[in-house]
Amino acid sequence: MPETGAAEQGDGALVLFSGGQDSATCLAWALHRFPHVETLGFDYGQRHRVELDRRAALWQGLSALDPVWAGRLGPDHTLPLAALGEISDTALTRDSAIALAKDGLPNTFVPGRNLIFLTFAAALAYRRGLRHVVGGMCETDYSGYPDCRDDTIKALQVALNLGMERRFVLHTPLMWIDKAQTWALAESLGGRALVDLVVEESHTCYLGERGTRHDWGYGCGACPACVLRAKGFSRYLAARAE
Repeated sequence: MPETGAAEQGDGALVLFSGGQDSATCLAWALHRFPHVETLGFDYGQRHRVELDRRAALWQGLSALDPVWAGRLGPDHTLPLAALGEISDTALTRDSAIALAKDGLPNTFVPGRNLIFLTFAAALAYRRGLRHVVGGMCETDYSGYPDCRDDTIKALQVALNLGMERRFVLHTPLMWIDKAQTWALAESLGGRALVDLVVEESHTCYLGERGTRHDWGYGCGACPACVLRAKGFSRYLAARAE
């Protein structure tokens, strides 16, 4: 995934690309819409760091699916954010059991994560000459994370545009759809080939388990992320069979 010079396309997009199902679908969504698309991943000491290792195969697989997408797909970037992991005491950054915290939120919630991700993404988009920033945040089928809410994203867009004197647009194509609809969106964008690519190459499991292959992909099968993905895939297949 080579990095070249800055994009000349003012309407280009930067996609937050973690290596998971949602971000892979968002990348396909962006490639369908924008003339130039770059990707950005973050290494913050996440327990499921294996997701970063899946990004290259997904990136290459998406490029191979469609020659138009291949022509639009630009450089990939990875930023180290070890400080976020160091100040976070969560089940995503520590070897601890996944449970509900006293405030009612899952202890997989990493405070400030999406706010930091989108701020760094906007700063990179500023330098790269990209106007659109795409993220996989969703408040339909989610764990209650407050930084995934539509109101949060809209408020941050206002703050970023004021603070950088730009007119960034933060896109969240999954905001109002559930996991079954996310699978269906992937199929509508890239056919069964894209669904198969997401199943085989993406990673969602919070524990970083990559040994067990299920019909929906790899994972422990028991953590909240695996359960959500599995149930969504089952509903997607059922809807497809109707």
